Amino acid sequence: MNRGGDFLPRVTRSESSPAPAARRRTGRLVLGRAAAGLSDRDQAILELVGDFRLATGAQIQQLLFPPAEFATSTTAARSGRRVLARLARDRLLVRLERRVGGVRAGSAGHIYALGPVGYRVVGTLGRARPRYFEPSTPFAEHQLAVTQLAVELLLSERRGAIRGLDVQGEPRCWRFLPSQRARAGLLRPDLFVSLEVGTAELRWFVELDRGTAHLPAVLRKCRSYESYYRSGHEQAEHGLFPKVLWITPTSERAARLNGAIEAQRGLTGGLFATTTRDTALAVLCGAEDIQ
Repeated sequence: MNRGGDFLPRVTRSESSPAPAARRRTGRLVLGRAAAGLSDRDQAILELVGDFRLATGAQIQQLLFPPAEFATSTTAARSGRRVLARLARDRLLVRLERRVGGVRAGSAGHIYALGPVGYRVVGTLGRARPRYFEPSTPFAEHQLAVTQLAVELLLSERRGAIRGLDVQGEPRCWRFLPSQRARAGLLRPDLFVSLEVGTAELRWFVELDRGTAHLPAVLRKCRSYESYYRSGHEQAEHGLFPKVLWITPTSERAARLNGAIEAQRGLTGGLFATTTRDTALAVLCGAEDIQ
Protein backbone atom coordinates (compact mmCIF):
# COMPACT_ATOMS: atom_id res chain seq x y z
CA MET A 1 0.00 0.00 0.00
CA ASN A 2 1.61 3.21 -1.18
CA ARG A 3 1.19 6.49 0.63
CA GLY A 4 3.24 8.48 -1.86
CA GLY A 5 2.07 11.66 -3.51
CA ASP A 6 0.89 12.11 -7.03
CA PHE A 7 4.34 12.50 -8.50
CA LEU A 8 7.78 11.07 -8.04
CA PRO A 9 9.91 12.52 -5.23
CA ARG A 10 13.00 14.41 -6.30
CA VAL A 11 15.68 12.37 -8.02
CA THR A 12 19.30 13.21 -7.43
CA ARG A 13 20.92 13.34 -10.84
CA SER A 14 23.61 10.73 -11.41
CA GLU A 15 26.75 11.05 -13.43
CA SER A 16 24.78 10.12 -16.56
CA SER A 17 22.37 13.04 -16.13
CA PRO A 18 23.04 16.71 -16.84
CA ALA A 19 24.45 18.83 -14.06
CA PRO A 20 22.15 21.27 -12.27
CA ALA A 21 23.83 24.11 -14.20
CA ALA A 22 22.39 22.62 -17.35
CA ARG A 23 18.86 23.66 -16.45
CA ARG A 24 17.71 24.84 -19.83
CA ARG A 25 14.30 25.41 -21.21
CA THR A 26 12.95 22.70 -23.47
CA GLY A 27 11.24 24.61 -26.27
CA ARG A 28 8.73 23.27 -28.74
CA LEU A 29 11.37 22.89 -31.45
CA VAL A 30 13.59 20.77 -29.19
CA LEU A 31 10.61 18.70 -28.07
CA GLY A 32 9.51 18.20 -31.64
CA ARG A 33 12.95 16.97 -32.63
CA ALA A 34 13.13 14.69 -29.59
CA ALA A 35 9.73 13.14 -30.33
CA ALA A 36 10.48 12.77 -34.05
CA GLY A 37 13.71 10.93 -33.29
CA LEU A 38 12.08 8.31 -31.06
CA SER A 39 11.67 4.77 -32.29
CA ASP A 40 8.62 2.70 -31.38
CA ARG A 41 10.77 0.97 -28.76
CA ASP A 42 11.92 4.32 -27.34
CA GLN A 43 8.31 5.43 -27.05
CA ALA A 44 7.35 2.14 -25.37
CA ILE A 45 10.14 2.62 -22.80
CA LEU A 46 8.96 6.13 -21.97
CA GLU A 47 5.36 4.96 -21.66
CA LEU A 48 6.35 2.08 -19.38
CA VAL A 49 8.38 4.32 -17.07
CA GLY A 50 5.74 7.05 -17.22
CA ASP A 51 2.87 4.70 -16.42
CA PHE A 52 4.58 3.08 -13.43
CA ARG A 53 6.89 5.88 -12.25
CA LEU A 54 10.03 3.75 -11.87
CA ALA A 55 11.54 0.82 -13.74
CA THR A 56 14.86 -0.97 -13.53
CA GLY A 57 17.08 -1.64 -16.51
CA ALA A 58 16.32 -5.35 -16.03
CA GLN A 59 12.55 -4.78 -16.19
CA ILE A 60 12.88 -2.69 -19.35
CA GLN A 61 15.15 -5.30 -20.91
CA GLN A 62 12.78 -8.13 -19.97
CA LEU A 63 9.83 -6.50 -21.70
CA LEU A 64 11.32 -4.51 -24.56
CA PHE A 65 14.61 -6.22 -25.44
CA PRO A 66 13.66 -9.92 -25.51
CA PRO A 67 16.57 -12.14 -26.62
CA ALA A 68 14.34 -13.78 -29.25
CA GLU A 69 14.43 -10.55 -31.24
CA PHE A 70 18.24 -10.41 -31.29
CA ALA A 71 21.04 -12.68 -32.42
CA THR A 72 21.99 -13.53 -28.83
CA SER A 73 21.00 -12.57 -25.31
CA THR A 74 24.30 -10.67 -25.05
CA THR A 75 23.36 -8.61 -28.10
CA ALA A 76 19.94 -7.89 -26.60
CA ALA A 77 21.49 -6.71 -23.33
CA ARG A 78 24.06 -4.55 -25.15
CA SER A 79 21.34 -2.95 -27.27
CA GLY A 80 19.27 -2.23 -24.17
CA ARG A 81 22.19 -0.58 -22.39
CA ARG A 82 22.93 1.59 -25.41
CA VAL A 83 19.33 2.75 -25.80
CA LEU A 84 18.90 3.53 -22.10
CA ALA A 85 22.16 5.47 -22.03
CA ARG A 86 21.00 7.55 -24.99
CA LEU A 87 17.60 8.27 -23.43
CA ALA A 88 19.29 9.35 -20.19
CA ARG A 89 21.79 11.51 -22.08
CA ASP A 90 18.94 13.29 -23.86
CA ARG A 91 17.05 13.85 -20.58
CA LEU A 92 14.19 11.64 -21.69
CA LEU A 93 14.99 9.43 -18.70
CA VAL A 94 16.68 10.13 -15.38
CA ARG A 95 18.86 7.49 -13.76
CA LEU A 96 18.65 7.31 -9.98
CA GLU A 97 21.71 7.13 -7.79
CA ARG A 98 20.62 3.94 -6.04
CA ARG A 99 20.63 0.54 -7.71
CA VAL A 100 18.94 -2.76 -7.01
CA GLY A 101 20.62 -6.14 -6.86
CA GLY A 102 24.02 -4.98 -5.62
CA VAL A 103 27.14 -3.92 -7.48
CA ARG A 104 27.21 -6.99 -9.73
CA ALA A 105 23.78 -6.16 -11.11
CA GLY A 106 25.51 -3.68 -13.45
CA SER A 107 23.35 -1.55 -15.70
CA ALA A 108 20.41 -3.93 -15.24
CA GLY A 109 20.25 -2.70 -11.63
CA HIS A 110 19.88 0.97 -12.55
CA ILE A 111 16.52 2.55 -11.74
CA TYR A 112 14.97 4.96 -14.23
CA ALA A 113 12.30 7.66 -13.99
CA LEU A 114 11.01 10.00 -16.66
CA GLY A 115 13.35 12.91 -17.27
CA PRO A 116 12.16 16.49 -17.93
CA VAL A 117 12.17 16.02 -21.70
CA GLY A 118 10.60 12.57 -21.47
CA TYR A 119 7.85 13.90 -19.25
CA ARG A 120 6.93 16.55 -21.79
CA VAL A 121 7.19 14.16 -24.74
CA VAL A 122 4.87 11.62 -23.11
CA GLY A 123 2.77 14.48 -21.83
CA THR A 124 -0.45 12.69 -20.80
CA LEU A 125 0.24 11.32 -17.34
CA GLY A 126 -2.47 13.35 -15.62
CA ARG A 127 -0.21 14.53 -12.84
CA ALA A 128 1.65 17.71 -11.99
CA ARG A 129 5.09 18.18 -13.49
CA PRO A 130 7.43 16.31 -11.14
CA ARG A 131 10.19 17.81 -9.11
CA TYR A 132 13.13 15.45 -9.05
CA PHE A 133 14.03 14.04 -5.65
CA GLU A 134 15.86 10.84 -4.85
CA PRO A 135 12.99 8.62 -3.63
CA SER A 136 13.17 6.79 -0.33
CA THR A 137 14.08 3.12 -0.36
CA PRO A 138 10.56 1.96 0.68
CA PHE A 139 8.98 4.10 -2.05
CA ALA A 140 11.38 2.82 -4.71
CA GLU A 141 10.97 -0.82 -3.65
CA HIS A 142 7.20 -0.50 -3.66
CA GLN A 143 7.03 1.14 -7.08
CA LEU A 144 9.42 -1.38 -8.60
CA ALA A 145 7.24 -4.21 -7.25
CA VAL A 146 4.25 -2.59 -8.96
CA THR A 147 6.24 -2.28 -12.20
CA GLN A 148 7.34 -5.91 -12.03
CA LEU A 149 3.77 -7.14 -11.68
CA ALA A 150 2.74 -5.01 -14.65
CA VAL A 151 5.64 -6.38 -16.73
CA GLU A 152 4.63 -9.96 -15.89
CA LEU A 153 1.05 -9.25 -16.95
CA LEU A 154 2.20 -7.71 -20.23
CA LEU A 155 4.43 -10.71 -20.92
CA SER A 156 1.50 -13.05 -20.18
CA GLU A 157 -0.57 -11.22 -22.78
CA ARG A 158 2.32 -11.46 -25.25
CA ARG A 159 2.44 -15.24 -24.72
CA GLY A 160 -1.30 -15.48 -25.40
CA ALA A 161 -2.22 -16.61 -21.88
CA ILE A 162 -4.59 -13.63 -21.51
CA ARG A 163 -6.27 -11.14 -23.84
CA GLY A 164 -7.54 -7.59 -23.73
CA LEU A 165 -5.17 -6.53 -20.97
CA ASP A 166 -5.55 -3.05 -19.50
CA VAL A 167 -3.14 -2.38 -16.66
CA GLN A 168 -3.17 1.11 -15.19
CA GLY A 169 -0.70 2.56 -12.72
CA GLU A 170 -1.08 5.65 -10.59
CA PRO A 171 -2.68 8.12 -11.01
CA ARG A 172 -4.76 6.67 -13.89
CA CYS A 173 -6.18 3.98 -11.62
CA TRP A 174 -7.32 6.40 -8.92
CA ARG A 175 -11.00 6.94 -8.23
CA PHE A 176 -12.84 9.83 -6.59
CA LEU A 177 -14.88 8.93 -3.55
CA PRO A 178 -18.35 10.52 -3.56
CA SER A 179 -19.05 13.35 -1.10
CA GLN A 180 -15.40 13.63 -0.20
CA ARG A 181 -13.03 16.49 -0.79
CA ALA A 182 -9.50 16.97 -2.10
CA ARG A 183 -6.90 14.28 -1.36
CA ALA A 184 -8.98 12.62 1.37
CA GLY A 185 -11.58 11.84 -1.30
CA LEU A 186 -9.24 9.84 -3.49
CA LEU A 187 -9.19 6.06 -3.59
CA ARG A 188 -5.66 5.11 -4.56
CA PRO A 189 -5.12 1.53 -5.70
CA ASP A 190 -1.61 0.57 -6.73
CA LEU A 191 -2.95 -0.90 -9.98
CA PHE A 192 -6.15 -1.41 -11.90
CA VAL A 193 -6.13 -4.58 -14.00
CA SER A 194 -8.68 -5.74 -16.55
CA LEU A 195 -8.17 -8.83 -18.70
CA GLU A 196 -9.93 -11.64 -20.51
CA VAL A 197 -9.32 -15.35 -19.98
CA GLY A 198 -11.40 -17.71 -22.11
CA THR A 199 -14.92 -16.29 -21.98
CA ALA A 200 -14.41 -14.54 -18.64
CA GLU A 201 -13.53 -10.90 -18.02
CA LEU A 202 -11.63 -10.24 -14.79
CA ARG A 203 -11.21 -6.84 -13.17
CA TRP A 204 -9.08 -6.03 -10.15
CA PHE A 205 -8.04 -3.21 -7.88
CA VAL A 206 -4.59 -4.29 -6.69
CA GLU A 207 -2.89 -3.39 -3.41
CA LEU A 208 0.72 -4.48 -2.94
CA ASP A 209 1.27 -4.94 0.77
CA ARG A 210 4.92 -5.17 1.79
CA GLY A 211 4.11 -6.37 5.30
CA THR A 212 4.80 -2.99 6.90
CA ALA A 213 1.30 -1.48 7.07
CA HIS A 214 -0.56 -1.89 10.36
CA LEU A 215 -3.83 -3.80 10.16
CA PRO A 216 -5.89 -0.71 11.12
CA ALA A 217 -4.47 1.08 8.08
CA VAL A 218 -5.36 -1.89 5.85
CA LEU A 219 -8.90 -1.93 7.22
CA ARG A 220 -9.29 1.82 6.67
CA LYS A 221 -8.35 1.29 3.04
CA CYS A 222 -10.87 -1.56 2.83
CA ARG A 223 -13.58 0.72 4.19
CA SER A 224 -12.73 3.26 1.48
CA TYR A 225 -13.22 0.56 -1.14
CA GLU A 226 -16.50 -0.41 0.54
CA SER A 227 -17.68 3.21 0.42
CA TYR A 228 -16.82 3.44 -3.26
CA TYR A 229 -18.54 0.10 -3.94
CA ARG A 230 -21.73 1.25 -2.23
CA SER A 231 -21.74 4.51 -4.19
CA GLY A 232 -22.41 2.55 -7.38
CA HIS A 233 -20.28 4.95 -9.44
CA GLU A 234 -17.92 2.27 -10.76
CA GLN A 235 -20.78 -0.07 -11.63
CA ALA A 236 -22.68 2.70 -13.41
CA GLU A 237 -19.68 3.67 -15.51
CA HIS A 238 -18.10 0.27 -16.16
CA GLY A 239 -20.85 -2.28 -15.53
CA LEU A 240 -19.23 -4.07 -12.59
CA PHE A 241 -17.03 -3.48 -9.57
CA PRO A 242 -13.48 -4.93 -9.57
CA LYS A 243 -12.45 -7.37 -6.87
CA VAL A 244 -9.87 -5.93 -4.47
CA LEU A 245 -6.76 -8.08 -4.26
CA TRP A 246 -4.24 -7.63 -1.46
CA ILE A 247 -0.86 -9.10 -2.44
CA THR A 248 1.35 -9.91 0.54
CA PRO A 249 4.94 -11.14 0.96
CA THR A 250 4.04 -14.32 2.90
CA SER A 251 1.14 -16.72 3.35
CA GLU A 252 1.13 -15.91 7.08
CA ARG A 253 0.62 -12.21 6.32
CA ALA A 254 -2.09 -13.07 3.78
CA ALA A 255 -3.92 -15.14 6.40
CA ARG A 256 -3.71 -12.30 8.95
CA LEU A 257 -5.09 -9.77 6.49
CA ASN A 258 -7.81 -12.14 5.36
CA GLY A 259 -8.86 -12.85 8.94
CA ALA A 260 -8.93 -9.17 9.86
CA ILE A 261 -10.99 -8.29 6.79
CA GLU A 262 -13.51 -11.09 7.42
CA ALA A 263 -13.87 -10.02 11.05
CA GLN A 264 -14.50 -6.38 10.14
CA ARG A 265 -18.15 -5.47 10.25
CA GLY A 266 -19.69 -3.65 7.32
CA LEU A 267 -17.46 -5.05 4.57
CA THR A 268 -19.17 -6.84 1.71
CA GLY A 269 -18.39 -10.54 1.56
CA GLY A 270 -16.46 -11.58 -1.52
CA LEU A 271 -15.31 -8.04 -2.35
CA PHE A 272 -11.79 -8.57 -0.96
CA ALA A 273 -9.21 -11.29 -1.48
CA THR A 274 -5.62 -11.92 -0.41
CA THR A 275 -2.77 -13.83 -1.95
CA THR A 276 1.02 -13.90 -1.89
CA ARG A 277 3.44 -12.40 -4.36
CA ASP A 278 4.42 -15.87 -5.59
CA THR A 279 0.86 -16.64 -6.70
CA ALA A 280 -0.34 -13.14 -7.60
CA LEU A 281 0.05 -13.49 -11.36
CA ALA A 282 -1.87 -16.78 -11.44
CA VAL A 283 -4.64 -15.30 -9.29
CA LEU A 284 -4.96 -12.19 -11.42
CA CYS A 285 -5.21 -14.36 -14.54
CA GLY A 286 -7.84 -16.60 -12.95
CA ALA A 287 -5.61 -19.66 -12.81
CA GLU A 288 -5.52 -20.07 -9.03
CA ASP A 289 -8.02 -19.81 -6.20
CA ILE A 290 -7.80 -17.02 -3.67
CA GLN A 291 -8.51 -16.73 0.03
